[in-house]
Amino acid sequence: MDQEKTTEVEAAVFRRLLAHLDANKDVQNIDLMILANFCRNCLSKWYMAEAKELGESVDYDQAREIVYGMPYSEWKDKHQLEATPEQLAQFESKQSS
Repeated sequence: MDQEKTTEVEAAVFRRLLAHLDANKDVQNIDLMILANFCRNCLSKWYMAEAKELGESVDYDQAREIVYGMPYSEWKDKHQLEATPEQLAQFESKQSS
């Protein structure tokens, strides 16, 4: 596969990942952090950083809107639950190991 086709495939995979996360809003960021050590906010930060590497200016709010499919504040109000004590304990345990 040439570089252009590789980039197209990688972009399609990223869009598919975002669609999958969008279709599974019940999966909370804390759950992603516990299980995979990344979340939607991480993807937003990576998006912002890669844009900067390519000479583009994308701020954190813009990147989060791309990843969340809506302004973060709206997504948070509609879909984000308060982390349970158990989730927080699992997260802390993972961070200290």
